[in-house]
Amino acid sequence: MSTLPTQLTLATLPTLLQLMRGAVSSRRPERDLVRLVARLTGGFAEIRASWGDVVAQAGTVSGNVQEFKLVHAGRNVGKVQLNVPGHWADLAPVAVEYALLARLQSASAGAARRRVGERTLDALLDGREQAGTLDDEPFAVALATFVQRPGRGTGAQAAHAYALDVLAGAGEGFFNERGLGGLCTVRGEHAVWLWPTHDLPVEAQDLFTALRESSGQALRLGVSTCQRNVAAAFGEAGQAAGKVGPDGVEIFTRPDALHSLLQSPALDELRQQVRAELAALNDDGRTEATLIAFLTHSGTLEELADRQRIHINTLRYRLKAAERAVKGPLNSPATISRLYLALAHS
Repeated sequence: MSTLPTQLTLATLPTLLQLMRGAVSSRRPERDLVRLVARLTGGFAEIRASWGDVVAQAGTVSGNVQEFKLVHAGRNVGKVQLNVPGHWADLAPVAVEYALLARLQSASAGAARRRVGERTLDALLDGREQAGTLDDEPFAVALATFVQRPGRGTGAQAAHAYALDVLAGAGEGFFNERGLGGLCTVRGEHAVWLWPTHDLPVEAQDLFTALRESSGQALRLGVSTCQRNVAAAFGEAGQAAGKVGPDGVEIFTRPDALHSLLQSPALDELRQQVRAELAALNDDGRTEATLIAFLTHSGTLEELADRQRIHINTLRYRLKAAERAVKGPLNSPATISRLYLALAHS
């Protein structure tokens, strides 16, 4: 005789909670939870990841499906869909809370796996490890950054860093669900992924869609070609990301001639000369950093000041100091060309 309750009552609640606790404590919490809900109610249950993938599903739909968002600490961690008979309707909020626990349980296991992958990818990007680690498969690298810039405050900066880390984790989960075993990390303003690729155009578009769904934010995603060289793939992804519009994905297609010139050893002497001129200002590199931002900025000075989190007068002062140091006005094409070659993207 079955020990499962036939409907949700106060008397059956302890048994039900014990069964659900057992499900979310298993090795496959989402799968075991939806199976339990479907078996209990004779209905349907489904759990999706934050990026939209179905991670577990059980039962048969017969009627209207209810959808519930799973949110933890203000962050989207997935969705639940339920279709249960009327006398089980009160189970929905209980099932949703346990589904949230199941997703967090899986996320915890994924985070431990991801940290190992981060160390490997960081070593590959820094040249401390050889690409042979990747089983000699062709791979691709992708870089993503949020379109919206973070605020100036410490809290806003911390929130931005956290959002990038969450974005990296969502991408890693996306690849893991597909059995691709991707690696991820965060480098500066970018979340970075490396994965063995089999159908690059489809994977790139699906990754972008998944990241947008998970984060709910506009972002730029640059993707390399199929590669066997990590440094080359990272460079291609960076160039592709630089060509993306306000919100979209771009796969690297052909080398940027200016980018190749900027990487040439022939420019080392010019770089050293300009940096020596700016170093003479003795301001711990602040003017040089502001000048580099100016060279790569296409908006107004007010927008640049806001982006650099400095007052507009401070920005103007540093640009004037830069003009004196390099002995040339910043409205001169010759000066701008020299400085761009020496500093931008170097």
